[in-house]
Amino acid sequence: MENTELNVLDEINKGATMGMEAINFIREKVGDKKFRQVLNTEYDKYQTISQRVNNLYDNYSSKNPHEPNKMEKAMTWYGVQMKTLTDSSNSNISELLLKGTNMGIIEGRRLLNQHKDLSPNIHSLLDEFVSMQENSSQILKDYL
Repeated sequence: MENTELNVLDEINKGATMGMEAINFIREKVGDKKFRQVLNTEYDKYQTISQRVNNLYDNYSSKNPHEPNKMEKAMTWYGVQMKTLTDSSNSNISELLLKGTNMGIIEGRRLLNQHKDLSPNIHSLLDEFVSMQENSSQILKDYL
């Protein structure tokens, strides 16, 4: 597998892992049971993507996919804590998650446009990841 393809898998895994981390950090602040269930479903989608990345990595490399470092995770946690300190409404939480999701969509679309020669498995996974985030974005907008 080319370095480019490993780098794309790393970016997908990083996005999925950050999505899971953000949901983990924010879930405890959600009082609305329906919204919490939505977040649980979104978490499962990110987890499935991350597992698929790991499976592809196992087929082509002895390394493990890159994940966000401790500083990135700490900054995400801190940002969530500060931005929900005085407002843990569904609207505010949805907005926070939408910002992260939109960053993932932008990065994913950029990768799809710049690397049209990816292997079919990786291209398909990246496309599914971006589509999943776009769908998540629509769902989160209902809570603004």
